[in-house]
Amino acid sequence: MYGMVNKAIEDLVVKNFGPEKWSAIKEKAGVDVDVFLSNEGYPDKVTYDLVGAASEVLGMSARDILIAFGEHWVLHTARQGYGSMLEANGRTLPEFLLNLPSFHSRVAMIFPDLQPPRFSCTDVKDGEMMLHYHSHRPGLTDFVVGLLQGLGKMFGTPVEIAVAELKSEGADHDVFQVRWSQAAPA
Repeated sequence: MYGMVNKAIEDLVVKNFGPEKWSAIKEKAGVDVDVFLSNEGYPDKVTYDLVGAASEVLGMSARDILIAFGEHWVLHTARQGYGSMLEANGRTLPEFLLNLPSFHSRVAMIFPDLQPPRFSCTDVKDGEMMLHYHSHRPGLTDFVVGLLQGLGKMFGTPVEIAVAELKSEGADHDVFQVRWSQAAPA
């Protein structure tokens, strides 16, 4: 994964728990990188080890950490890293989700070695859709839940996410039922 992912984990931990906890997490994970470079590639294992160590050091489940990280990614990291691309991807939550494939194509132009997940939407109805998540990286279902919650907050749209199918339980890919209600007035 690119360094910006690990930098975002650091940012989440430091903002919410302090720099001492981040140091303890890095030590527990066996990560001796002082500064993650955003455009530099790092082994996926580094990221997984940081999440596992954060779970132990912070006394939180990996699920809770991944959900919090997903929200943080949307509300902070993505806005700072590619805010204009986020804005151009849709003016509402459903529009944004329908445009996710083109969003990842644009991000891949910035990060040429990126191996992004693939998203697609089916069964699109008023206030509901099925979001299909294809990734070669295991264990990130809860991160996607956090991303969706963050997108709901970004658009001021109450959102409910239910996992309909899990790759970890034999499905071809993860599938989320996403329901939303009208966005709050601005």
